[in-house]
Amino acid sequence: MKNIIKSIILAVFIGLQMGCKDFLDREPLSQVTPEAYLNEESQLAAYANKLYPDILPSFSSGEIGFSSDAHTDIAAYKGYDNRYAPGEWKVPHEGGNWEFTKIYSANYFMERVLPLWEAGEITGIKENIDHYIGEMYFLRALEYYKNVQEFGDFPIVKTVLKDEKGQLIEASKRFPRNEVARFILSDLDQAILLLQERAPDGQKNRISKASAQLIKSRVALFEGTWLKYFKNTPFVPNGTGWPGKDKDYNRSYQYPSGSIDNEIDYFLSQSMEAAMAVADNYPLVENNGVLQQDVTDAVNPYHDMFGSENMSAYSEVLLWRQYDKGLGITHDIVQRAQLGNGEVGLTRGYVNSFLMANGLPIYAQASGYAGDDVLADVRKNRDGRLWLFLKEPGQKNVLYESSEGTHSTLIEPIPDITESSQGWGYTTGYTVRKFNNYDQKHGGNGLAYTGSLAFRSVEAYLNYIEACYEKNKSLDGKAENYWKSIRRRARVNEDFQTTIAATNMSEEAKNNWAAYSAGQLVDATLYNIRRERGCELLYEGFRYADLRRWRSMDQLMTNSYHIEGFKLWGPMQTWYNKPAGGTKLIYGLNDPAANVSSPQTSKYLRPYEISAKSLVLGGYKWNMAHYLSPIAIQHFLISSENNEVSTSPIYQNPGWPTTANQGPSTL
Repeated sequence: MKNIIKSIILAVFIGLQMGCKDFLDREPLSQVTPEAYLNEESQLAAYANKLYPDILPSFSSGEIGFSSDAHTDIAAYKGYDNRYAPGEWKVPHEGGNWEFTKIYSANYFMERVLPLWEAGEITGIKENIDHYIGEMYFLRALEYYKNVQEFGDFPIVKTVLKDEKGQLIEASKRFPRNEVARFILSDLDQAILLLQERAPDGQKNRISKASAQLIKSRVALFEGTWLKYFKNTPFVPNGTGWPGKDKDYNRSYQYPSGSIDNEIDYFLSQSMEAAMAVADNYPLVENNGVLQQDVTDAVNPYHDMFGSENMSAYSEVLLWRQYDKGLGITHDIVQRAQLGNGEVGLTRGYVNSFLMANGLPIYAQASGYAGDDVLADVRKNRDGRLWLFLKEPGQKNVLYESSEGTHSTLIEPIPDITESSQGWGYTTGYTVRKFNNYDQKHGGNGLAYTGSLAFRSVEAYLNYIEACYEKNKSLDGKAENYWKSIRRRARVNEDFQTTIAATNMSEEAKNNWAAYSAGQLVDATLYNIRRERGCELLYEGFRYADLRRWRSMDQLMTNSYHIEGFKLWGPMQTWYNKPAGGTKLIYGLNDPAANVSSPQTSKYLRPYEISAKSLVLGGYKWNMAHYLSPIAIQHFLISSENNEVSTSPIYQNPGWPTTANQGPSTL
């Protein structure tokens, strides 16, 4: 309680929305009590402010930016992730993300504020009071959604619990994941009722009704597709081997809609409805096919949107986070965009998945693909998003020079694929300029203050298209129009049927994990819907969640996958082994000085196959249990009788043991 009081004090006195009341009129800090706050409009806003950076996605949280899609099939960090080296990911003894701090904060607000609100005892403008309460419903929903993604079944706690072991143990019971998803949707429905179309400040820095509708479509799509692709497995309620059945409180569980199929249909329908409410009202910004560096006095709204200081003017933006150099609230995303993306690089498979501008895959006859011998060829006549964002040497990273940006890189260099000490190396050779701002003042070391785009309406377009096809196995007119508008903005032939007809799923399977669900190739239409999503949402933190809900890693249990970058062992190798190109290329698995993979292994750079000590030398592999995270052992112990794990109401996720420092079994 002391911590909560401190949080309220901090939120009220340094929150961004303190209102106009004179500071001297407030009670002295020594007299602050919980009852003295959360009964006035500006205090509600201030309380929500404190949770914004903790729950909402941003550069600072790592949920948006170059690292957000790393360790998937589309982006590779310098070091591999243990989840692709079966046996190396182990159950922790303590810690993990099984925690309720932010949920507790939201519940405290609800418990304190809702009775006052219902009694009409909160002072201020009613519409604004309603709005800030709606924000808290939204924030609680988003925090619960993160837990569903990571753990599946999860406790639903809606009140502030007393520090009594019996009550806490009872509250530790895990609800079936679809019930948690339904609870999230109910919170979002409350938020939608209370939130204004435009936040009280008139900007897009606060949550709005459209933000809640978008997240509702996201949550419903996630749960609907998860239930579909994990049906009859331990990863869904009542599936074969579902660990929830081992607990009395879940033993007789029945789906509220009657069956898992009805549940799938329910969530997909909810996703479509919520997505449509956003997509029909928030048009996409324009991509005019030019860049500032190509035409100095020209702008490209689509490109510039991601690196703007003020994102409120863009029609597509629903919510963004503002940074402020004067307050010391900055980031390093521009610096990373102007160098090696913070040692995160695009994979060859991802780059290959982009279509040609004519709508044909690169392998299709008469596609016009120029090849990948040099980076300039990779960009030629491609999907406008790849042409726009993929970097190549010689491009201008800075147009407007300033004495502030001492860590800027004015001209894009030859990719430094051997750099190992400064944190700015090019892991795969493929990097992008998404999030860049061409004003050098943002190039200081961690001193950029461009905005961070949290939610944008194109996701609603994509959610509707996918939910529609998953539900009906066909696309309605609205879905077709949404898809055409996305492709038109991407400057790709909007006739997606031409693409579908030319798609060879065996070829796509070589590059893109989204070609699979449950170890089987999906049909060409569904794959192209997923392709569109992947090409549009790069580095916005969606990929790993998408791959899990699609169950797109099963094939890695029998066939490993080699992460590759650009074609090093072709004409581009001449960039190196000379002063202008950086360090000499050295290869050989047993050579301690090796800095690149061998040409005998592949013509393409393999960042994880440079040393014989690499645990993924034979490629990425998968364990079925890895679709969900393990729960740390401490949580079983503190909710048990006499430290007997078996007496805890918590059950471990499928395949994971209840012993610390052990990996999962094979399911």
